[in-house]
Amino acid sequence: MNMEKSSNTAAYTGIISAIAASICCMTPVLALIAGTSGIASTFSWIEPFRPYLIGLTILVLGFAWYQKLKSQKEIDCECETDDLPAGKTGKTKLIQSKTFLGIVTAFAIVMLAFPYYSGIFYPNTEKQIILVDKSDIKTTEFKISGMTCASCEEHVNHEVNKLNGIVNSKTSYEKGNAIIEFDKTKTNEMEIEKAINSTGYKVTDKEEN
Repeated sequence: MNMEKSSNTAAYTGIISAIAASICCMTPVLALIAGTSGIASTFSWIEPFRPYLIGLTILVLGFAWYQKLKSQKEIDCECETDDLPAGKTGKTKLIQSKTFLGIVTAFAIVMLAFPYYSGIFYPNTEKQIILVDKSDIKTTEFKISGMTCASCEEHVNHEVNKLNGIVNSKTSYEKGNAIIEFDKTKTNEMEIEKAINSTGYKVTDKEEN
């Protein structure tokens, strides 16, 4: 049925747009798993289009559900049962197609919500620091370009916290910065900047606080 085909097409479109909407936040996690942190910012250019992709996902999945419900109404009226394959009733086919669409919808929701739970994929790299002299502690704000979501923040913190002497790392994609406290006898701003740049995001400026 044409209605069935258009509904399935909408469902597949919903999957693609949902993945596209969150791929900029998925890439840092995939980079971490693959051990190639430099590709983390590869799809950051998609971020401005995220609201439109979310809207497209909702629109096409809503259309798909409309088609399914409309199809159910027609089957209940026994309008199209003659066109169904032998051995399969209209209601059985409808249940199967609605199950498929339900799975697609759930998958799309998981993809769209990815930026909000992506932090669970990052191991805890915070270390217990034994401070000998507080005068050795330095705080520097690094301005960073290319970050688009909470996943980017986690990726930067993960790389920075690998360094010895990091006391605290607080990154914000909204402010486009990372405020790093570190023991200057164990690391320095150059090493921290190198760690941040290794993620694919770039330090554009730094300022001592």
